[in-house]
Amino acid sequence: MDLENALKTAADIIKKSNYLIALTGAGISVESGIPDFRSAGGLWEKYDPAVYAHIDSFRRNPEMIWEMLFDMIDLTKNARPNPAHIALAELEKKGILKAVITQNIDNLHQEAGSLNVIEFHGNAHRLECLECHYEEPVESPDFGRKPPRCPQCGKIMKPQVVFFGEMIPPDALLESQMLANSADAILVVGTSAVVYPASSIPYIAKQNRAKVIEMNVERTAITGSITDVFIQGKVGHTLPRLLELVCS
Repeated sequence: MDLENALKTAADIIKKSNYLIALTGAGISVESGIPDFRSAGGLWEKYDPAVYAHIDSFRRNPEMIWEMLFDMIDLTKNARPNPAHIALAELEKKGILKAVITQNIDNLHQEAGSLNVIEFHGNAHRLECLECHYEEPVESPDFGRKPPRCPQCGKIMKPQVVFFGEMIPPDALLESQMLANSADAILVVGTSAVVYPASSIPYIAKQNRAKVIEMNVERTAITGSITDVFIQGKVGHTLPRLLELVCS
């Protein structure tokens, strides 16, 4: 199926659906200037994620982990929502898309205008104190290159994101599973759908006979198994076109 026919087929599915949800991953934010940290020359070549992204390392030496976090902030601080984020927000505004379940921590869905966003891995725009559980939004992204300290107890604070060794927020897990059970169509956007438990969402939806619309630059593990329509290409182009067809 060529691209335009795939888009038209997907649009027809969405028009007939009563409960559309979306699952998004890192691929949707690449076009916003956020690099793939796993790719050649990426952040994980400089910092071993098994060390620098593990909660035990943060507890032992938060200053060391903030060295990596400041480099990450430098790579992502100028990112803005791209047309794919905006298209999903518009689908929600029109009452077509019920929720976005995202593996991303960049807050770009919210900045684009999405209201019902379930964050599997937290949000880097919030801070938390592991000692006294104080929380606050991020004001200055780079904190003057000094690890931010809790105003209540003075301990170094942590971005409110899920590190290795931490649990997925129970509310996010439960709500996403409920959404997947209710969905009759799901958009899988910019994710390889291999990182559990987020990867289970399309399968739960499929088990409940939902149609799976996959939008990725390359084929993934789900393309030949549960995907009903595969739309290949940059989602900053394909999602706005899908929005046009759905609303036509």
